[in-house]
Amino acid sequence: MKLYQKLFAEFLGTFVLVLFGTGVAVTTGHLGGLNILFTALAFGLSVVVMANAVGHVSGGHFNPAVSLAAFLEKRITGIEFLYYVVSQLVGALLASTMVLVIVGSNSNLGSNLVSTALPNTGFAELLVGLLVEVFLTFIFITVILQVTSKEKSSVVSGLIIGLTLTLIIIFGFQLTGLGVNPARSLAPAILQAGKALEQVWIFIVGPLIGGYLAHLVQKILK
Repeated sequence: MKLYQKLFAEFLGTFVLVLFGTGVAVTTGHLGGLNILFTALAFGLSVVVMANAVGHVSGGHFNPAVSLAAFLEKRITGIEFLYYVVSQLVGALLASTMVLVIVGSNSNLGSNLVSTALPNTGFAELLVGLLVEVFLTFIFITVILQVTSKEKSSVVSGLIIGLTLTLIIIFGFQLTGLGVNPARSLAPAILQAGKALEQVWIFIVGPLIGGYLAHLVQKILK
């Protein structure tokens, strides 16, 4: 595949992921506990759909942390990694902008925030949130690296990855809103600003560390 085809696939996949994932999170917020389930399913199904639609073109990362792990695994080059991240960020930002247009307010665009329900206060609370993002991203990307490790990935790979994302969102939603994807977290934070933008470093640093750790474990599991 040509580079521009890969970049467009990453842009499109990330756009769909953020549009439907955060869009459902915002529009079903009034449903209480069901909001978590619907949001988790929206993100998970978006991954399944786009992985099968364009995953064969670019690898179906839709996430800078996944692209980092792929780069470390030598599945993509350094320049491809940089271009992938830019494409993912542009796709996510456009999707968040569309959510803003739909809901008509930047007060809630599905951004990630560390929950005040965590058993700590102040900076310690943020560190716990960071650990949640690191750990759950590590699990998510470890699964991705494993199910895509064969030359020809199974058709079921996209489904497994989507189900894994659904599962970890259900677990982590009330802790951090569960980002595990710097592009997904940064885009709404930029538009929403305020506390979301202040805390966005957690949702960038955490997933990148998680992706790196997944790469290290992949060396053991190969």
